[in-house]
Amino acid sequence: MTTVLRDPAMSMAQAAVNHHLERRAAQLLTDPAFTAWAQMMATAIADRSFLTRRLSEWTLLRAITLDEPWTAEDLTTASDWFQRTASTAQIVTSSEVLSLLAERGRTRRVRNAASSQLQRSDQQPRS
Repeated sequence: MTTVLRDPAMSMAQAAVNHHLERRAAQLLTDPAFTAWAQMMATAIADRSFLTRRLSEWTLLRAITLDEPWTAEDLTTASDWFQRTASTAQIVTSSEVLSLLAERGRTRRVRNAASSQLQRSDQQPRS
C-alpha cells in the first residue's frame, strides 16, 4: 500500500488503494482477521483522509454486523456511501440501525431503503 500511495499520480494511487480496501474489507467483514488487517491498513493510509474515513466506516459496518457497540452519532454523521450501504446491505439486520436511518438518514434514498428493509424484516417469520 505504501508503495502504491507514493505514486506521483495521487488520484490514481488513492483509487487503487480504495479498490483494494473495499474488496478486502467486504471479504473480511465478519472474519476475526479484519482487526489486524484494519490496523495494518490504518498505518499505511494514515495521511489520506478519504481512505482513513472509508476504513473507519467499514469498521463501523463490521461493529453493526457483529452487534458490537456503536452510537447514533456514528450513523448520522457517516458519509452518504456508508448510509446507503448500511440501509441496503442484507448483512445489516439491526432494527435499531435501520430505524435510525429510516428516520434520520441524510437522503430520501437512504430513508426509503432503510424503511423498506425494516418492512421486509417485520414480514419475516420469527423462529
